[in-house]
Amino acid sequence: MQRNHIGGVILLILAIAGSAVGAPPRVFLLDGDHMESARQRLRDGDTSLAPPVKKLEQSAREAMKVGPFSVTQKTITPPSGDKHDYMSQAPYWWPDPAKPDGLPYIRKDGLRNPEINKLTDRGQMREMSNAVEQLTLAYYFTGDEPFAARAGELLRTWFIDDSTRMNPNLEFAQGIPGINTGRGIGIIETGSLSNVCDAIGLLAGAKSWTDADERATRDWFKRYLAWMLDSPHGKDESAAKNNHGTYYDVQAVSFALFTEQPEIAKRILGEVGAKRIALQIEPGGQQPLELERTKAWSYSVMNVRGLMQLANLAKRFEIDLWAYETPDGRSIRKALDYLAPHATGEQPWPHEQINGFRPEGGAVLIRRASKQFPDGPYHELAKKLPPLPPDALDHLTGPRLVANEQDGR
Repeated sequence: MQRNHIGGVILLILAIAGSAVGAPPRVFLLDGDHMESARQRLRDGDTSLAPPVKKLEQSAREAMKVGPFSVTQKTITPPSGDKHDYMSQAPYWWPDPAKPDGLPYIRKDGLRNPEINKLTDRGQMREMSNAVEQLTLAYYFTGDEPFAARAGELLRTWFIDDSTRMNPNLEFAQGIPGINTGRGIGIIETGSLSNVCDAIGLLAGAKSWTDADERATRDWFKRYLAWMLDSPHGKDESAAKNNHGTYYDVQAVSFALFTEQPEIAKRILGEVGAKRIALQIEPGGQQPLELERTKAWSYSVMNVRGLMQLANLAKRFEIDLWAYETPDGRSIRKALDYLAPHATGEQPWPHEQINGFRPEGGAVLIRRASKQFPDGPYHELAKKLPPLPPDALDHLTGPRLVANEQDGR
């Protein structure tokens, strides 16, 4: 797969089957139209996109070396006795120094207990999702079958193969020693699986990804979504009034669309205005439940990003969450307006941020809003941001509303 020069990338793009020309991929969180346009520009010989393709290929070659990943690789067995059940420990809970055995654990918001790394499922799922995303993006833009083949192997290991697959539930996610064996809050840990649904859409036409693979993976997500909707943990997370509720919706809608259950997606999206925006955002744009955290910037940005994802998804059903506003002025735009001067560096962040303030997360929100409202103030704000480097993946995908390393869980 190594090439001597960027021209090889362009030539390979030109060889991609003509039947795919003009058809955007079946994705939900990614901007399929932008991606197909970028791929067409590559076919037409636009060398300005060669740097991000080269960087993407490099990332994909690294992803070829990792994994496979499986929940069965952990050394600790869940309370069910079945290693196919996902298991993780709450990150912000620590042994109580006043108790000989440390139990029950006590909360230290924003401070990660390194004990959580003894349970490997969360890291394994994150690495699997990241690798699959890089491999499938590289396949989409280059047509290299080995990238698709490796992505298929990772997906089959995690979701399909009887000896390694994950059971479609999170009964034992984010357990707290001395208090419980799992919580609804743990559902946020499968947030990366929304990206996996998009990644699978990028495998369309790959020789190594069969109809049987597609059906089996969709069946897994259908069963997991049913668990999210019907289980006590799922109902708890759906009722959350902060970023956890937002990302429950992002996942549920993505999974519903992926499994061809649009009625579920439409119902959830129809409730976002009153259930999320109206309750989470103040008329001045503050998000109180995020601002009370020790990483107030990270969580505020994270929640707005999730609301933007929902607004993009809602357009499929002609539900306009971008324009949704309560009589007293609560809206996604108002929350972004509150964050914008801090993302551009015009004002210092006045709230707690224990792991250091970095504006990058807010910058992608402004870029995405600039695309949504090209004639509005965000277009001018975007000009104040540092320019994207020539090899940034966003040149191929459009502004990606993706998680960053500051995000808490």
